[in-house]
Amino acid sequence: MQTDWPRLAAVLAARLPRRALHPAVRIWTKGSPRGSWAVAFSGGADSLALLLVLWAHFPEQRKKLVALHFNHRLRGRAATADEKFCVRVCVALGVRCYVGRWQRPAKTASESEARAARFAFFEREQKRLRAPALWLGHQQDDIAETMLMRLARGSGTAGLAAPRPVQPMPGGRTHLRPLLTLKKRELTAALLAVDAPWREDATNAGGDYFRNRVRRSVLPAWRRAATDRDALAGAALARERLEEDDAALETWVQRLALLDHGDRRLHVAALAGVPRAVARRALHRWLLAQPDTGELSRQGFDVLLAAAEHGNATRFSLGRAGFAVIRRGWLVYERTRRLKK
Repeated sequence: MQTDWPRLAAVLAARLPRRALHPAVRIWTKGSPRGSWAVAFSGGADSLALLLVLWAHFPEQRKKLVALHFNHRLRGRAATADEKFCVRVCVALGVRCYVGRWQRPAKTASESEARAARFAFFEREQKRLRAPALWLGHQQDDIAETMLMRLARGSGTAGLAAPRPVQPMPGGRTHLRPLLTLKKRELTAALLAVDAPWREDATNAGGDYFRNRVRRSVLPAWRRAATDRDALAGAALARERLEEDDAALETWVQRLALLDHGDRRLHVAALAGVPRAVARRALHRWLLAQPDTGELSRQGFDVLLAAAEHGNATRFSLGRAGFAVIRRGWLVYERTRRLKK
């Protein structure tokens, strides 16, 4: 029997009302820029719930909704079936669906490589469609998984505040995650209650990727250890507070006027008495603004940070392209002089 997707969307929206969406995203929709809304649509439970809820709760945007499906071509027939499912759902809803395919996927593609290929497709389509927003189906479980993964690599507030409900991106684009207020089991329960089918990625049950290992082994044990606490809700609250702290650091860097010339110069003489978190943030921003700095190790960053805090005259290599140089109270970037042949 053919699925009546418009009816399912309406019934699902009653179970997941607009007030259940993240408040920051609801505020964004009230003053949202004109243009299409692009929805990352894998066919899984999270992205399906997202597409159906957006279609039902924002009827004025239905003609401007576009679904973006990326076929990684790593799972053979199953990946093809995912693509066909997504197209069928979109046809039934009257939503345009654009499909991207990884042309030359590596047989042993890493999690980060697959993600990079997927988001490169999303970015291209957003630009082509002039869509100001990309909607993503991340939910509360994703917050906890991301936090645990990033703790393992020593991330600061910016990394631990991910995934953000409203995330400004380069070029005036925005990533939106309205389902961060909901748990995975709440979404799947709502879909099951309305008899909505979805696609399952069999690789999620494996242990090849770090996120899958955290999801299958670490997160369940962590939640059980929390006993009478809602660990997922706690992680979501911590993420909100980390985002506030991260915004405060950015504001402090701006008000102290530590950087100028488009972040190309860092006023190290003004770092005296400034908390290390602020100095670290200013240096990080300075590094991002420089061309061809290469990969600076954590140890190298700390050495450069200490030199900046003390204002010591320094010439620090940032790879083959140039040096970080401290002189006369400023940190600047100097390109390597190439010898003529």
